[in-house]
Amino acid sequence: MSWSPTTAGSSREWCRRRGCRPQQQRPGKHLDGRGSGSRSGAGRVAAGLPGTAPVAAGLAIETRGLSKHFGRQAAVDRVDLAVPHGTVFGFLGPNGSGKTTTIRMLLGLAAASAGTVTLLGEEMPRKLHDVLPRVGALVEGPAFYPFLSGAANLHRLDSASPHTVPASRKARVQQALERVGLEHAAGKRVHAYSLGMKQRLGIANALLSPRDLLVLDEPTNGLDPQGTREVRNLVRSLAQQGTTVFVSSHLLAEVDQMCTHAAVMSAGKLVAQGPLAQLRQSGSTRLRLVTPDGGAARQVLAGLGLAPGRGVDGGLGAEPAPGTAGVSVRQETLRAQPDGETIVAALGPGDGQTAVLPEEVVARLVQAGVRVRGFAVERESLEDRFVALTGEGFDVAQ
Repeated sequence: MSWSPTTAGSSREWCRRRGCRPQQQRPGKHLDGRGSGSRSGAGRVAAGLPGTAPVAAGLAIETRGLSKHFGRQAAVDRVDLAVPHGTVFGFLGPNGSGKTTTIRMLLGLAAASAGTVTLLGEEMPRKLHDVLPRVGALVEGPAFYPFLSGAANLHRLDSASPHTVPASRKARVQQALERVGLEHAAGKRVHAYSLGMKQRLGIANALLSPRDLLVLDEPTNGLDPQGTREVRNLVRSLAQQGTTVFVSSHLLAEVDQMCTHAAVMSAGKLVAQGPLAQLRQSGSTRLRLVTPDGGAARQVLAGLGLAPGRGVDGGLGAEPAPGTAGVSVRQETLRAQPDGETIVAALGPGDGQTAVLPEEVVARLVQAGVRVRGFAVERESLEDRFVALTGEGFDVAQ
């Protein structure tokens, strides 16, 4: 049976099985540089194979009823994830919604209270030692030996795996550093690295060998705009090569630009998942009308079932007018502008089958003599959809 040292504890066990003497380490540090007092165990999965095994078509990650309880509190509650192969999958949720706990259970770093996990077609954690060499991960931030250089840290981590090829180690370390833009700082001690540079080094560690699956927890944390763009391009290039990339983040703009699929967590529950385009389309569609004939426009909209309501601080929180019960539409009137009033009315769920087509609204407005100086159809942004699903901001889930 192959043995993949993914944590300091498993590295010591590997040495014991091989009859070698474990290397002396600085007190309080694991092989991967994490403090031994950390409750989280390992900071990342660093083992890798020189080549990857073929993966059957279907799902790279699948969970059923996955749950994690801390006493009476359900940190993760019956999560059913389905991550297709070859996708860039965004794992969204407010801080404290259970994202990192879910990732730790996926990688075998934490035991599930209930449910099942299948990774690359294999049951976890039973097949952990077969699966993890095909997985690269950056979980809960990078941690390295501060007085070793970036390159020396990667050499040390790569040598901990019995699956890697020592003869190619130097070239693979150099290539990984180049891919994350750290070749110029390869010889610099890690204590002199910025937060963004440490984050890149953590990603380089996950890329030391070809991977079928890459799991990144907040990969752009601490990066400047240029570094964020580079990580985004790197993730896309990996997906084009067939690697499935699972990205946990609360930065909606990054997920919107980087991912093809997404799932949304809220208070430990999975509230939505699927292709990103489908997630956007599941939101509401609204029209924005600019006209100097606000009164006449409201009458036309009311006749179409788009009844005007009393706005709340310019928001879309108005109730339908009497006589339009059951119509999931609301209307907002903004302050007067040089071209007239701006009226925003929601058309209902954005499923492409709204009761009133936008062209019909325009035709009725023109027929009634309403001067239309601006008309647009807008769909909810990913941020709008996120807030609608979680009912929260981006701070801490309650």
